[in-house]
Amino acid sequence: MKLHRIYNPITATPFKCTDDYMEFAPCDALKPYIRCFWGSMTPVVQAENTAPEPDIVIPDTCMDIIFTADFTNNSVDSSFCGIDERTFITQRSPKAQKTFFRFAIRFYAWGASMFAEESMKNTKNTYFDVDHHFPRIKREIEKRLFDVTTITQFIPVAEEILLHHFQERYQNPVIFQSIAKMLETKGNLSMTDLQREVVVSSRQLERLYLEHIGVSPKSLAAMVRYQYLWNGLLYHNYFNIADASYQYGYSDQAHLCHDFRKYHSMSISDARKLAMQNVGNIQYNPPVSKYTVIE
Repeated sequence: MKLHRIYNPITATPFKCTDDYMEFAPCDALKPYIRCFWGSMTPVVQAENTAPEPDIVIPDTCMDIIFTADFTNNSVDSSFCGIDERTFITQRSPKAQKTFFRFAIRFYAWGASMFAEESMKNTKNTYFDVDHHFPRIKREIEKRLFDVTTITQFIPVAEEILLHHFQERYQNPVIFQSIAKMLETKGNLSMTDLQREVVVSSRQLERLYLEHIGVSPKSLAAMVRYQYLWNGLLYHNYFNIADASYQYGYSDQAHLCHDFRKYHSMSISDARKLAMQNVGNIQYNPPVSKYTVIE
């Protein structure tokens, strides 16, 4: 089963498309593992004493490698973000004027370990230098960043590097089989049922998830359910909370709303309002290329 074809994890503002944040689909060979590439279309000039608007980061079940090339100071900052189970606000302080380019790789929950040189254990809710888990990828991407003129020019460079370091031997059938079941049920299943599906003990399943994904299967299932709920709330014109409560296994509507607020840090109506503020941006038309902006 192609997991990426039945699962569409999204951010709190999935329609966002600005000079310094756009999403691009990867090539077909990487689509099963990488949700998208994202970053700035071209190097961006940040004016002195200004800072980007704060962003809300929700549990999207993804992991990100983020590179920021500072053309003014000739330096590169990079970080690897494991799966977050909590919602938080990003806030950067105003700084001196600079020109920078940002390029990031967003992996599905099951994808990052296929390219890593260290396990995903202890990566939950944590940021690392990319060198800790992806030293070769970091080294090869960083040395090419200062040649960038557009992100669409850089994407095939990054794809070639990623495909070269793809670790097919790290594919674990228990992980993929259990996640397929998790997605099939939209996260609405018991751990007993999941263990029965893959015929492994709870201890072994927990160990495999911590090593390959960084969170427990129970935690991932809960976030998958939340992500399906968020997709339904945002993309279905006739979304019914009572029907959704039954479909996703909530005891009642109050339980659904409480669970959503736990992950999103705001009510359903406020979350929708925030997401829809960016709808006008999806009309942005990038230069013609084989890389499609994800809208």
